[in-house]
Amino acid sequence: MTIDDVAGELYGLDPADFVATRTERAAQARDDGDRELAKAIGALRKPTVAAWTVNLLARHAPKEIAALLELGDALRSAQRQLSGDKLRALGAQRQQVVNAMTKRAGELAAEHDRPASEQVLREVGQTLTAALADPDVADQVRAGVLPATVTYDGFGPAGLVAITGGKGKAPAKKARPKKSAEDAEAARRAEAKQELDDAESGLAEAESARDEAEEAAERAKSELDEVEQRIEQLRADLEHAEQQRHFLRTAEHRARGELTSAKAQFERMKRWVERARSRLDED
Repeated sequence: MTIDDVAGELYGLDPADFVATRTERAAQARDDGDRELAKAIGALRKPTVAAWTVNLLARHAPKEIAALLELGDALRSAQRQLSGDKLRALGAQRQQVVNAMTKRAGELAAEHDRPASEQVLREVGQTLTAALADPDVADQVRAGVLPATVTYDGFGPAGLVAITGGKGKAPAKKARPKKSAEDAEAARRAEAKQELDDAESGLAEAESARDEAEEAAERAKSELDEVEQRIEQLRADLEHAEQQRHFLRTAEHRARGELTSAKAQFERMKRWVERARSRLDED
């Protein structure tokens, strides 16, 4: 059993079964004498709902995930080559694929009795986009072992910018029309909706952190109870050993007394035999 084996198993489970199974595997590792593995297993974070949805997608649509990540390789290559035409074409394809994969993830979640909310699907899409840009995230997505979703504020290696204008020219700026009252209200609602989304995302992360803290406290309590039970058992064993020592000391003292008496009796019988032989020889 390795940490990769355990992670692959845990992150493929329904979230409701994660903690109990993690506890079992950690206990199994401790029983096998591998405390380092037990510690590593205990450190595995329970996935958020959105991360679980991505992991579910990786397990049930591995070919589609592979195709998505190949697109990421192509995008990074175009980014390095500063190929504007290719980037624009691949960028459009990227959004189509991410949207399709996000929809598929939602279908899979519903099939597993965990319908995904708009917020969850948004985080799934953000994570798939991040996997296109970051090879490390791509590896986690491919393996289906994400503990949390990921966001990415750009695309490609640091310092590179997608080319969107024509050759040698920056795109011309368009005059901004004045906002109408309806536009202002729409902007206000969009801002409020974004704030709500951010708050819900923060709440989900806080809930996950709280669950992790509760699980850590439960593990610590379980280990403390185990140690205290061992101490109680050792104390009972020590008390029993003390009683045995007292009994054996008493038995040894009695046996030494009996040995002394037996030796004295032996000497008396020996002298009696010698006297009897002496009288017989005289006759």
